[in-house]
Order: sequence, then structure tokens, then C-alpha cells
Amino acid sequence: MTTRTTSDLGFLQVGPARLTRGFDTSPRVDWPTHLSLHGQPQALSTDQLVALAEAGRLHGRGGAAFPFWRKVKAVADSAIRRKTRTIVVVNATEGEPGSHKDKLLMRRAPHLILDGAAITATALGAKEIFVGATEDRAAASMEQAITERGMDTRVRVVRLPERFITGESGALIRGINGHRPIPPGRKRRAYESGVGGLPTMLSNAETYAQLAVLASLGPREYRSVGTLEEPGTVLLTVTGAARYPAVIETPAGAPLAHLLDLCGASVGEGVLMGGYHGAFLGRAAVGAARVSRESLNALGATLGAGIIMPLGRRTCPLGEAARVAQYLGAESAGQCGPCRLGLPDIANALGEVVAGRGSAAALDTLHRAVRMVRGRGACSHPDGVSRFVISAIETFTADLAAHQNGGGCGRPVLGLLTVEPNPDAKLRLEVDWSRCDGHGLCADILKGTVRMDEYDYPVIPEGAIPLYLEADARKAVAMCPGLALRLVKRQ
Repeated sequence: MTTRTTSDLGFLQVGPARLTRGFDTSPRVDWPTHLSLHGQPQALSTDQLVALAEAGRLHGRGGAAFPFWRKVKAVADSAIRRKTRTIVVVNATEGEPGSHKDKLLMRRAPHLILDGAAITATALGAKEIFVGATEDRAAASMEQAITERGMDTRVRVVRLPERFITGESGALIRGINGHRPIPPGRKRRAYESGVGGLPTMLSNAETYAQLAVLASLGPREYRSVGTLEEPGTVLLTVTGAARYPAVIETPAGAPLAHLLDLCGASVGEGVLMGGYHGAFLGRAAVGAARVSRESLNALGATLGAGIIMPLGRRTCPLGEAARVAQYLGAESAGQCGPCRLGLPDIANALGEVVAGRGSAAALDTLHRAVRMVRGRGACSHPDGVSRFVISAIETFTADLAAHQNGGGCGRPVLGLLTVEPNPDAKLRLEVDWSRCDGHGLCADILKGTVRMDEYDYPVIPEGAIPLYLEADARKAVAMCPGLALRLVKRQ
């Protein structure tokens, strides 16, 4: 095992270094160094690429874990059926605050990503490759790599806003097409109609880098580490309560508890697996868990994009979850009912439970809101938020009992589950209580965001108003009968 440090986050190599090969000697693996480490990528036909990905059991590393070979075949079949060309897209947006693996790859091993994308594009006959990115340094490293290997006419980096939903496939394609990067109202399959309406091969940055390693090593050597069903290595981001937060490259199947020990992480009451659309593991489950989809799924969790966030013992776990739920509600596109109304209801109900106010009723409201949003959104965001919140309620039962009894758990909320509010959301609501008569018009206009308390006065959110609600907020201010409501700039 070797340990190195980047300017933002440490990284660990456990076992053979593949994706992070060369990191111990180079702050960034440039084109000549990359060639000396990995060689020149070989051109493959569609059938050869499908066979290679299937032999290596390569799955997507962005969260859904869809078999890579099936995506390739679906795009190829769609292009043949429609008699049209194809597009390749690298999803390197990584909008979730807890994930840093793709940014690390882009900054330090951009040529691995480009190798995988180029192999795929050649196999599919695609003339264009788009790389969706949100962070300036990562995007600049990719652009430098494109220039280093003379791919400027074929590959383009598209910079998009760093928001939670930007990485959703439909949102990314909309952004590349020049539209607002939010999920489309109707679910569309990229392999049928993606960038420019063409069949589009879209996969995560690490997935393309893994493909490059698989093509370089060959299936037999690639499968020499990992598990039978999940060969190779995985990239993980360990943050939360870890004393030494890091991106880790480790063989699949490694014991979760061992990796947490390496990062100086105390499990406390639980560990969040798979990020903010994932689920919590309690202490006992962490001891039994291995870093594989099969192991984590059996324990009721998910590997997702490889995000691991231990909570430790010093923070309030339900308070952390409530803070994230508020963030997720604000990070929605706000274009469908489940997101616009349901997610704020979920977040507000969880906040009431944590505050110990009407806990039984608030818990009933929470479960009802979850049932209402599941399976009904324009994308998977409502389902992911529901999974996260219900997992918190079911995992932290002792903490829930303490909050329901009205006394709380006695621990502060340390913000170990990081959130990054939209910097463009700059307005918040404020009430002049000497003027407010509790008409409730603001709660009618801003349903799910403003609610009425037991005395029929409005409860106003503390944070910034989401961008999609600013027009409604201005309407509420203009129509307030007592002229008590106003919008002020967030400090």
C-alpha cells in the first residue's frame, strides 16, 4: 500500500495500481508518460469491443452499474436501424458533493479516460467525443490532454454548472445540446436519441478509464484481482468523519472496515454508502461488508459511484440526514410534482422529527410523502432521495427514539455529510412579523417550501430559495396582503 497527497484530497493505492499507475512519480501523467505506462490503445471493431467488455465483466462506475457491452450493442444496433452516425459522451460532471474520483482521474490521468473514449468511438464509428465537466481544473487538464495527443478536432470538453442533477444522463445531453442542463420532462434513452438526436454512447469517466486498462491488460490479467463477478479495481471516495479523507483504488471485494481503518475513520452509528441516493449501513453491517455490488446489495446498501461517508460518534446522524434532505430538495429541477412538492415535504417532515416537534405526526407525513414520490419523477432523483431518507430512519433507530421523545440526542450537526448549495441561488425570504397576519397566501403559492405552523403563521425556510422558485417567491411577496414578506440577498 502507498499513500500520496493531492492539493485537495489524499489518495491510497491498495494492491496493484492500475488507474492510479504513475501517481507516485508524476503529479499529472502526460502523454509520453502515459504511453510508457499503458501503451498505445489498439483499434477494435464493435464486435471485438463487445466481446472484450463482456469478458472483463465491465460495468458502469457512475452509479447504475449497467453492463458496458450492452450499452455498446444498443448504440450500434440503433445506429444500424436508423442508418445514422453515433456520438460518444464522457460523463465527468460528478455533481455529487461526496464524490471526487472522476475529478482526480481528470486532473491526473486524463489520457486513460481519452483512451477508453477513443476505443469506443472507433468501434462505433463515432467522429465526435464530448466530455461533460464541471470543475475548471479538471476540465483544463482534459483540454490539455486533448491537445497533447492532437485530438482537438474530434474531442470537445463541455463545461456545465456544478449541480447535483447535472450528471443525470438526460440533463447532461441537454447541456451538450445547448439547453439548460436539467432532466427532460420525458425519460429518453441516450442510445436511441442523445446528442443532436443521434444514438449516443454515454458512460462515466471512470468507466472509460477502466475500459482502457482492460484493453491494455487483456481480460485474463484484468481479472487477476477483484472478485469473480466484479473483476478489477474500483475507485472510492472516503470522506465524512475520516481523519485522512482520500480517493482509494482497491481491488473489488476488499473488506470495507479495513479501508475505513486506513482512512482513520470511526464508523460510529453508521456509514453512508453510494452517496445521497444511497443508503446507510449500521455498525454490524459495516463489519460484514465488502466493497462489491453483490455484498452491499445483500446488506441493503449500494456501491453507487463509490462514495463512502462514515459518520463517527460526535455528530447527530438524523440531523446530518435532514440537512442533506433540504439540500436535495433545493437541487431538483423543480419541473415535476414529486420534486417540486414532494421533496420539500420529505425534508420538512424529517426536520420536524429531528426537532422533536409532533414527531409521530411528522413521521407519518414523512412516510406518506415518500410513498407519493416513488416512481413518479421525470428522473430518478425522487426515488434516490426517498431511499436515502428512509434508510436514515431505519438505521438510526436509537437516535430516532431520542428525538421523538423531545430531548434530542444531545449531539451537534457537524456537517460531515457535505452539501454545496447552488451559488446562483442568492435570494432568501424574510418576514416582518409586526406586519404578518397569517393569511397563508405565501404557503399557497410556495407549497412545499413555506408551510403554516400550529398557530397559522408561516414557517419560512432559512436557506436560499431554489432558482426554479424565484418567480413564485416574487409573486408571493407582491401578493402578501400585509406587505410582510420580502426577498433579501443571501449573506
